[in-house]
Amino acid sequence: MKILITGGLGFLGSNLSHESINRGYETIIMDNFFREGTTLNYNWLKEQGDFTLENKDIRQWYDIEEMIKKYKPDVVFHTAGQVAMTTSLNNPRLDFEVNALGTFNLLEAIRKYSPETMVLFSSTNKVYGDLEYIKYVEKETRYIAPDYPNGFDENLCLDFHSPYGCSKGTADQYLLDYNRMFGIKTVVFRHSSMYGGRQFATYDQGWIGWFVKEALRIKSGEIEGVEIHGNGKQVRDVLHADDMVNLYFKTVENIDKCAGEAFNIGGGMNNSLSLLELFGFLEDELSINININKKPWRCSDQKVFVADVGKINKYAGWKPKISKEEGLRKMIKWCEEILGE
Repeated sequence: MKILITGGLGFLGSNLSHESINRGYETIIMDNFFREGTTLNYNWLKEQGDFTLENKDIRQWYDIEEMIKKYKPDVVFHTAGQVAMTTSLNNPRLDFEVNALGTFNLLEAIRKYSPETMVLFSSTNKVYGDLEYIKYVEKETRYIAPDYPNGFDENLCLDFHSPYGCSKGTADQYLLDYNRMFGIKTVVFRHSSMYGGRQFATYDQGWIGWFVKEALRIKSGEIEGVEIHGNGKQVRDVLHADDMVNLYFKTVENIDKCAGEAFNIGGGMNNSLSLLELFGFLEDELSINININKKPWRCSDQKVFVADVGKINKYAGWKPKISKEEGLRKMIKWCEEILGE
């Protein structure tokens, strides 16, 4: 099997690249080394096995066209993207060109030159907007949505908010329409929160990794507390990278059932976590006290997003296996390694 991973040196991409290499597949990694950590992931992957690197930018039509013509991959894991809400507000054009135009470039190249290629796309829960119409109940450490005991399924109304939500939502819908109109085998994953090894988290992207690193800095005496937006009771279901990798490959195995579908993806209700609950876990694990500086809520920040993963379980037989406790302990170990380098 020949697999192309766009953004293959990022967090999602490097984990998928690693698995593809381990399985002995012909692996093509496309990345433009834009994000922090990509060079480190590249050097790490070189130690894992053989792959082909294409240093290209998803925004450049000619480069994408030539690459698809050259390789005609069996599968594309499309993880290249602009992933930070703050960047989308500071530079909406960049956000649009990477997420919307870049995805369109890829789909057009596949339609013209490799129509049998499967395309699995990393979308986002932000396509559902702020979900302020949902009924919430505020508890001591979290918000809950009592009308959705299993989380949110794919019947939620699409409601793009922010340039990031608009650009990813546009790409999301193009993927589905290229299946309807042209028969391209596309799959959309509307991800909640992911974390794990090879993630070089920043303040505005990768909140689990960021706060784990901050907790370790508190333990070492560098800082005393953390800064958050909102009251800390907002909830996400967290998915470890190992489960994410299993999802993508499991879906390829079940592409006849999954093509043309969108799936809400996360750790599910059992792996849901608020910021306050994360801090409590880290305080216990690291024997620290975390002081919290609360700033105003971010625009369109969802109080709760927990994915109902029933649909993907039905179509592909996938469900998360790594508990939030196990995953967070793995994440602490990973962050200790990168902070020690």
